[in-house]
Amino acid sequence: MTTTPMRIVHCVRSPIGGIFRHIRDLATCQAEAGHDVGLICDSSTGSAFDNQQLEELKPKLALGLARFPMQRQLTIQDLSATLALYRHIRDLKADILHGHGAKGGAYVRLIGSFLKLRGQKVKRVYCPHGGSLHYDPNRFEGRVYHTLERILGRLTDGLIFVSDYEAAAYESKVGHPRAQSRIVYNGLKQEEFAPVDVADNAGDFLYIGMLRDLKGPDLFIEALYNIRLKTGEAPRAHIVGEGPDEDRYRNMVNKLGLERTVTFHGALPAREAFKLARNVVIPSRAEAMPYIILEAVAAERPLVATRVGGIPEIFGKFAHRLIEPGHIGKLTTAMETALADPDRMTNQAKELRGCLAETFSVDLMNDRVTTLYQELQGLVPADSSTPVSADSASTVSRAQTAYARSSNR
Repeated sequence: MTTTPMRIVHCVRSPIGGIFRHIRDLATCQAEAGHDVGLICDSSTGSAFDNQQLEELKPKLALGLARFPMQRQLTIQDLSATLALYRHIRDLKADILHGHGAKGGAYVRLIGSFLKLRGQKVKRVYCPHGGSLHYDPNRFEGRVYHTLERILGRLTDGLIFVSDYEAAAYESKVGHPRAQSRIVYNGLKQEEFAPVDVADNAGDFLYIGMLRDLKGPDLFIEALYNIRLKTGEAPRAHIVGEGPDEDRYRNMVNKLGLERTVTFHGALPAREAFKLARNVVIPSRAEAMPYIILEAVAAERPLVATRVGGIPEIFGKFAHRLIEPGHIGKLTTAMETALADPDRMTNQAKELRGCLAETFSVDLMNDRVTTLYQELQGLVPADSSTPVSADSASTVSRAQTAYARSSNR
């Protein structure tokens, strides 16, 4: 099938973590398909590791890589940032403006709406990636962000959710989508579906992810301490990642006397990090559709993870293995079980990997996103189905119930 080339601009505040992995893979696939792609992101965030990844992506961006100062919270500086982004985007003559995360989504929808008033035929697409949907709707901050999402929903042509859980969160916290919407799972490359083996002297546990409380590294450290209290010996652990709370976690490790058994590494490629330890621990308090879970399952690594966001959708019939988020006792027990029965953990990892490749494919992800772009432009007939497929309707119903319960805590 002949594809009409499009001019696509992605916008995200912080080019780090899973959200940037999603954009990088999507932009690469779109460029390889003959589309002109550009990326706009914050100029003040990103480590040397993140900046290297941006530089590697840059040659594929026909519309260029542009970086502007963007604040995470709502500030008066957002006005000057919006004006600077508008001047840049205006000249790109984009067909698609695709915003990722709350801030990126706000920028492209506001700027895209003004461009439409000036006669440009641009479509505004938004993917929350969790973002503002993580906020409690019963708190002031949550009410503010969800009200803004409702307003911006009127300025949206297309909505993409990375999990059924995220779609349910939007429905319950923001409202029924006005825009054409679709659930598109994050995907991996074919070569990532190969087991990663570890050395005989590998550590016991690996935490890999952003170093901030939302991802739970503090719980990971506390669980290591609890195991030492029970057994007299602390497990050997590795912490891979960067983030705003890194110094606090280093101090926590020192305060608890774990500095001889816990090693911080900074950011590393996931498959390289997996070689450091026999078990991966993802103790997140909130997620959308985390790449690190997909990567760990595809690499056939034994995994301890929490029941949050889209993680149960990855685990499928094995979702009962997930543990309650934020519960240090259950996390400690799960890690103790992993130490006591490594053969069981290995067998579970093999079972879990079995059906992942068909559902979580980067090619499928790209196809579904690009098809939505084409539908919005009238290049192909619009999909008249709801954003939730028939086989996932019960999942969304359960997700809505879970969100309602968590919001009332």
